[in-house]
Amino acid sequence: MPESYKIKSVTVTKTSTNKYYASLMLEYEEESKHVELDPNNSIGLDMDMKNLFTDDQGNKVTYPKFYRLSQEKLARKQRQLSKMQKGSKNRQKQRIKVAKTHEKIANQRKDFLHKLSKDIADTYDIVVIEDLDLQTMSKSLNLGKSVYDNGWGMFTGMLAYKLKDRGKVLIKVDKYFPSSKTCNVCGYKYDRLALSDRSWECPQCHTFHDRDINAAVNIRNEGLRIYSESTNCRADRDSSLILAGC
Repeated sequence: MPESYKIKSVTVTKTSTNKYYASLMLEYEEESKHVELDPNNSIGLDMDMKNLFTDDQGNKVTYPKFYRLSQEKLARKQRQLSKMQKGSKNRQKQRIKVAKTHEKIANQRKDFLHKLSKDIADTYDIVVIEDLDLQTMSKSLNLGKSVYDNGWGMFTGMLAYKLKDRGKVLIKVDKYFPSSKTCNVCGYKYDRLALSDRSWECPQCHTFHDRDINAAVNIRNEGLRIYSESTNCRADRDSSLILAGC
């Protein structure tokens, strides 16, 4: 730790698996990083409920689904726990086994998302995503387990602070922006597009679209438009987070 850092407080916590962690609060002077950003070095990410995301180049990143892969094993341990006598030593041992399984899943998820978000933050100057309400989506679309498992919210949080540390930018476009329904070639809005439609042909220019790739391209383009307007009327380079509007 640098000598200029001052320890303000230390918090010790105990996990459900009987592990102890110390969290330190440090005080230090942060140096603002001013990086010359290249709008051409940007990427748009369209969240995929069943996987993780599709980018504007057509790359589909698949999440390993750690929770679903361990679901059967976890259910078996939880059934064993429910049959044991409350207050017994065997029940306490089984409770720790269940907690360790949950802990392993969480650690696998964090490790995967940390590595992926670091790779993106190192590669691109500007990253554009949608400002989604995940809690509402998981309820309305009956995709609670998928949202919980792929950790999109955790992933975007990691992206935000990693980009900020590098002096780069995360842009969130409005959740109501019609990224899937708009043709990225001619701008035609296809209102008849259903949620189940994974591809469609533009009635105006006859371009055939993969739904997710088209959405990612539109998200990137909208983000670059926001960035261009924001740098003209409100340069917020310290936060490295630009939301729609000036």
